[in-house]
Amino acid sequence: MTMKLKKIAALLTVCAMGASLAACGSDSASTTAASNNTTKTTAGSTTTAGAEEEETEAKTTEGGAAPAEDLSGSVATGGSTSVEQVIGALSEAFMEEYTDVDITYDPTGSGAGITGAEDGTLDIGLSSRALKDEEKEKGLVETTFALDGIAIVVNSENTVEDLSLEQIKQLATGEITNWSEVGGPDLPVVLIGREAGSGTRDGFESIVDVEDACVYEQELTSTGAVMAAVASNPNAFGYVSLSAVDETVKPVTVDGVAASEETVQDGSYQIQRPFVFVTKEGEELSPQAQAFVDFATGDAAKELIINAGAVPLE
Repeated sequence: MTMKLKKIAALLTVCAMGASLAACGSDSASTTAASNNTTKTTAGSTTTAGAEEEETEAKTTEGGAAPAEDLSGSVATGGSTSVEQVIGALSEAFMEEYTDVDITYDPTGSGAGITGAEDGTLDIGLSSRALKDEEKEKGLVETTFALDGIAIVVNSENTVEDLSLEQIKQLATGEITNWSEVGGPDLPVVLIGREAGSGTRDGFESIVDVEDACVYEQELTSTGAVMAAVASNPNAFGYVSLSAVDETVKPVTVDGVAASEETVQDGSYQIQRPFVFVTKEGEELSPQAQAFVDFATGDAAKELIINAGAVPLE
């Protein structure tokens, strides 16, 4: 009996040890599984966070503007009529991306655009000429967003094809009074130009060196009006933005060089000027206005500027 009891006790001890080992193995497996699950959860969290960061970055503009859903409100622009097509194309593309922003444009001439930026009635003034020293002294700042050639246009019936810069000066000041003097028809010369304060007029007169010396038959308040007047008068010539030229008038070459994107960009076409945003120094733009300036001066805007007939910066 004693031997049998010892064998039974030994067997019970072995069983107890086996159960204990099994339990330990189970606990170890559970711990390992829990550890694995924690690692996977942490990794999943990291992956999600990275995706969110990438998504946020994708919604941020090149110039550092806020994500599209964070921009709203209006941006009031106004000034040069020469920039109408360019500012229209840029505004439309910007508002497609930032659907809660409304950009307005009032075509009142460069002078009014500069004044609007100065007195705060405009968020961004638009000028088709560089600021003068006295305007910069008032605390105004210019940001060039495109270039433009000033095309010299004649009536489509006029046989003149090319004019030198000196001939243009003489035609504008009345020193040459008949088109036959420059190889054209026997007709009197009629100059159609822009009103005082126009950026196009200022650009033309300063480059050709005819400030306060032009003999105007008509002084009109928009680029379109100048083209319409030249188109309807066989004797007329005028100056208009390259971006606005259409088949109703005939542009002439200047010293053998045609106004084009390439010749404006490389400087070989002499009669050219900048398109600029005018703002006030020390006064921070609204987030939506700053985002629009960043967009219009970024690489993404270049194709829009070309399609609108102006010349992007290199």
